[in-house]
Amino acid sequence: MAESHLLPLGRRAKAASRAIAAASGAARDSALELAAQLVEDRTGALLEANAKDVSSAEEAGMPAPQLDRLQLTESRVRSMAEGLRAVSVVPDVVGEVVEGYVRPNGLRVERVRVPLGVVGVIYENRPNVTSDAAGLCVKSGNAVMLRGSSSAIESNRAIAGCLREALSKAGLPADGVVLVEDTSREAAVEFMQLDEIIDCLIPRGGRSLVASIRENATVPYVVDGDGNCHVYVDAAADLDMALGIVVNAKTQRPGVCNAAETLLVHSGVAGEFLPRALSALEGVELLGDERTRQLLPGVGVATDDDFGTEFLDMKMSIAVVDDLGSAIDHIARFSSGHSEAIVTEDLGAADRFCREVDAAAVLVNASTRFVDGAELGLGAEIGISTQKLHVRGPMGLRALTSVKYVVRGEGQVRG
Repeated sequence: MAESHLLPLGRRAKAASRAIAAASGAARDSALELAAQLVEDRTGALLEANAKDVSSAEEAGMPAPQLDRLQLTESRVRSMAEGLRAVSVVPDVVGEVVEGYVRPNGLRVERVRVPLGVVGVIYENRPNVTSDAAGLCVKSGNAVMLRGSSSAIESNRAIAGCLREALSKAGLPADGVVLVEDTSREAAVEFMQLDEIIDCLIPRGGRSLVASIRENATVPYVVDGDGNCHVYVDAAADLDMALGIVVNAKTQRPGVCNAAETLLVHSGVAGEFLPRALSALEGVELLGDERTRQLLPGVGVATDDDFGTEFLDMKMSIAVVDDLGSAIDHIARFSSGHSEAIVTEDLGAADRFCREVDAAAVLVNASTRFVDGAELGLGAEIGISTQKLHVRGPMGLRALTSVKYVVRGEGQVRG
């Protein structure tokens, strides 16, 4: 079999990973601070590069939600810089002692947090992932190989350039951040099969990307899956609170994975709540089950396919349920395991929802939009895992490390 043309690039990243892991936390933090400053200083150049990507995407007919993900603004560039600074001041996790104990024979055993090595990130349309992923990987002592989409290549080149220059200025190898500029499908498959190089692969994209990972990847991977998220309005909900949560979860930024896609409403409050929701969700295309349409005759018909779809758009399915158990059953059937919310003043109902709903995150009386690394205090995130091994939920610094046993003795031998 012919050698992958990505291997030389990967070997550079592998060599750099050892230096990044061995560097002090202060050196890695300095690199991130320098990167933040470069991103800010080059805002104009980043926006100019991004404008080329956006123009090409518009000509190609890219849908509006995807264009929103692709487009950078001064505010979004500023957020990238702020994200790098936020990560730089988070306490270092490399070398953290997870557990320590002494055996009866006097052996002192510790489990110590260590970098993964080379993290591969494959993603679509979101240039901010370039800085977020690189920042988290460097902070956690890893090198990163980035493979973005063809639609964002100019933006990704410009952002990766800032990060590579910052590493060099901090005395670290620039190849701690490498960008794969070949955006062909063949290169993507090769990327997923760099067994000698990539220690953990993280996809950031839709179902087709995740399906391709599952079909082609030969390296270990963590699935950052789609977000078919639900908000359930319980019989004991404060309906004013529920209305605010539903509107925020659906409309604050509909094109992201933690936006709500389905509204479930207890039959005891549906007659009062749904007309209010219809008015508040102006501009959202609503699809309902039969009981919903009896209360809201103008909404479209929701099929099982609709209830199973991550719309990533101003579109939402609605179902009326008889009780909490029915809501949990609906979520179990259609959820992607990302984020699920209940609005209720009943502590027992909230506790049961948290206990029985199988998802990476459950929320009580709060919008699903809070399931985000920065919002949950992780500084930033490299993705949100919807699988159960080795991490689940928003992936911050600790998710980019493993542990190794360090055993210290005084000449003990095994009998």
